[in-house]
Amino acid sequence: MSIEYGANPARSGAGETCWSLVEAKKIYNLPFNDLLFRAQTVHRTHFDPNAVQMSRLLSIKTGGCAEDCGYCSQSAHYPTGLKASKLMEVERVIAEARKAKDGGATRYCMGAAWRSPKERDMEAIVAMVRGVKALGMETCMTLGMLSPAQSERLAHAGLDYYNHNVDTSERYYREIITTRTFADRLETLDNVRGAGIKVCAGGILGMGETVDDRISMLVTLANLPAAPESVPINMLIPIPGSKLADAPPVDPIDFVRTIALARILMPQSHLRLSAGRTDMSDEMQALCFFAGANSIFVGETLLTADNPGEDHDAALFRRLGLEPMAFQPAETEPAE
Repeated sequence: MSIEYGANPARSGAGETCWSLVEAKKIYNLPFNDLLFRAQTVHRTHFDPNAVQMSRLLSIKTGGCAEDCGYCSQSAHYPTGLKASKLMEVERVIAEARKAKDGGATRYCMGAAWRSPKERDMEAIVAMVRGVKALGMETCMTLGMLSPAQSERLAHAGLDYYNHNVDTSERYYREIITTRTFADRLETLDNVRGAGIKVCAGGILGMGETVDDRISMLVTLANLPAAPESVPINMLIPIPGSKLADAPPVDPIDFVRTIALARILMPQSHLRLSAGRTDMSDEMQALCFFAGANSIFVGETLLTADNPGEDHDAALFRRLGLEPMAFQPAETEPAE
């Protein structure tokens, strides 16, 4: 169901606010100081304002993806120069997860460049989930589209989170991706949620979309039957050879406004600064944290993109008085 024009559909989540596009635009356009004050007030109601969740992301299968996502270095449709690889061995994934835990990460995210996982790969994927879970970390996967049966299998293995971004607004979606629809994205989110897995879903800023598109994307996420537990907000990294190689940069104030709106619309979600932090100044990131961002990826790379080094992040945290968020164990353990 489209909400592009400010409709206010009913939600199944009892007691949850349903946002219209008109309401969200009014919030986004508040004077900057008022917007940040409101976002920080909401943030403090639900989170420790000085704690940031530390996650690590590993590409377990790189390149050769059949999707034509215009922002992605891993799409087989664009001459980005990235060589395709096979699925990583389970033992290596678990070894990398152990290193991440030793470095302070509490959530381990594993991503494969697929349209959807093939049945022959599911056994290894399940083993990765179980192995990382056994280390005492939260687990997250991003594998493309999932069927209900695949979602149930991952849930049975103990997967905590599944990442499947909507990327942008429904209106602008086909300008970025033509090999699957916006409805396909929402269907996978429904399948994951139906299996009892927490949802990680966000989008990308800087792909040529309008401010209204950014607001609409957030309204779509906030108005799901249950808002995503994690919302990654990416700033486009223009990839040479990709469709969006020459996209202009996002205005930093506009980016911070989007973070603040996301915090207000989704008060209890972990709001993650994801791709693009290498192009953000320390001051821009500080404003994002004040606006309600409370999660980052740590490590030198995000799948195939650069990421600030851990030394840089540690120095920034010291300057801002921030600390890594303590790990909160899941309530349920994987089924035997």
